[in-house]
Amino acid sequence: MRGQLVFRESFPAVFLTLAFGLAVACAPQQKPDAPYHHTTGGFRNPPGSPERNPWHLRFPWLLSRIIAGRENWRVEFPESHVIPPDDALAAFQATEGRDTLTWIGHMTALIRLDGVTVLTDPWLTDFATPTPPYGPRRYVPPGIAVKDMPKIDVIVLSHGHFDHLDLPTLDILPHKAGITAIVPLGLGHYFEERGYGTVIEMDWYDSATLKGLKFTALPVIHWSKRSLFKTSDTLWAGFAIEGSAGKRLYFGGDAEYGPVYKEVAQTHGGFDLAIISIGAYLPRKVMHGSHCIPETCLRLGMDLGAHTLLGIHWGTARLGDDGFNDAPKGFVAAGRRAGIPDDRVWIMRIGETRVLPRRPRERVPDPDKPWRWGVTSVPARFEASRGTL
Repeated sequence: MRGQLVFRESFPAVFLTLAFGLAVACAPQQKPDAPYHHTTGGFRNPPGSPERNPWHLRFPWLLSRIIAGRENWRVEFPESHVIPPDDALAAFQATEGRDTLTWIGHMTALIRLDGVTVLTDPWLTDFATPTPPYGPRRYVPPGIAVKDMPKIDVIVLSHGHFDHLDLPTLDILPHKAGITAIVPLGLGHYFEERGYGTVIEMDWYDSATLKGLKFTALPVIHWSKRSLFKTSDTLWAGFAIEGSAGKRLYFGGDAEYGPVYKEVAQTHGGFDLAIISIGAYLPRKVMHGSHCIPETCLRLGMDLGAHTLLGIHWGTARLGDDGFNDAPKGFVAAGRRAGIPDDRVWIMRIGETRVLPRRPRERVPDPDKPWRWGVTSVPARFEASRGTL
C-alpha cells in the first residue's frame, strides 16, 4: 500500500521527468553570424567543455528517486551546521559597515561590498521544484529570514534552474522597485513581470557598473531548463564583481570543470574570493557536465587566480547522491593536497558571516598571470557578444 501511494503521488513528477528527457535529445546548431555559444535554439557551452551524458543514461536515476518518494529528501545533519537565527542576525548586524559575505544557504549569499548589498541566486522558500511538494525540499531554514534582511540593492542570478531562480522568493522580497536584477540572457522577464526596478540581461563578457560596483558576466560550463520542451534556451553565467577599491569577487553559480576557466583568467582573473558550487556531484553519470567534483571545483577556483575559495551549494537540500558533508570534506582535502592553507579554503555554516578577504598585491607583475595587472581584453570568439552598460 505504501509503495502504491508513493507511486501515485509521484506520477506527475515521473511524467515531467520523462518529458524533460525526451526534450533534450536534439543537438544544438550554430546560430549564423553569432558567437560560438549562441545556437538556433538557445545556447551551449564553450568549445572543449565536458558534455552531459545522453538523457537515457540519466533517466533511470531520476526515476528511482521519484518513485522512492519523499524519503529521498530527508537528511541527517549536526546542529552545529546551522547558526541559531538570533545569533546569525546579531553577527551580521555587528559587522555593519564592513565588506562581508553571509551564507544564507545553497547558492544564496548576502554580500556587502563598498556599502552595496548584493543577493545571489535567491532561494528562500521550502521547495526548489515547479511541482511542490514533489521534488527537492530544503532541510534547513535560510540563514537570515527575509523579514530580517537589509534592503537589497542588486540581485545577481547565475541561471534559470529552480534551485537558483525561485519565483516564490522573487515574489516575497520587499522593495522590488529599488532592486536591480543582473541576469543572463533570456531571464529578465521573470523580474520585470514582478516589478523589479531595473533589469539588466547580459551575454558573456558584458559589463555593467552600478553604485560603484562593476559586474561582468563570464562563461561557465552548465546548462539551463525551466520548461518541458526547451533546454538551454536561456543563458547561464558566472560573474566578476569588482569594488571601487579593487576588491574582486567571483560568483560561479553551478559549474562543471573545463578549460574555459583558464581562458577567463587570462582576461578577467585574479579574485580575492571565489564563491564556488561544490555539492550535488554524484552520481557522475547524471552530474557529469553539470557539476564539478570537489577536487575539480577547487581547481576551477585556482585556474581563475582566486586567493580564497568558498565552497557552497551543499548542506541545504539533497540534489544528488553525495552525502551531507562529502562535498566540503573533499573540497578541504583537495586544498590541502594543493598546498593551500586551510584559512584560504572556506567552509561556512548556514547563517555565518565573514569579512571578505584581500589577496596580496604583487609589486612586480607576473607575465604568466596577466590578470595581476588588470588586462581586460575579450577572447576573439566572444567579441561579437560583448557589451558595456
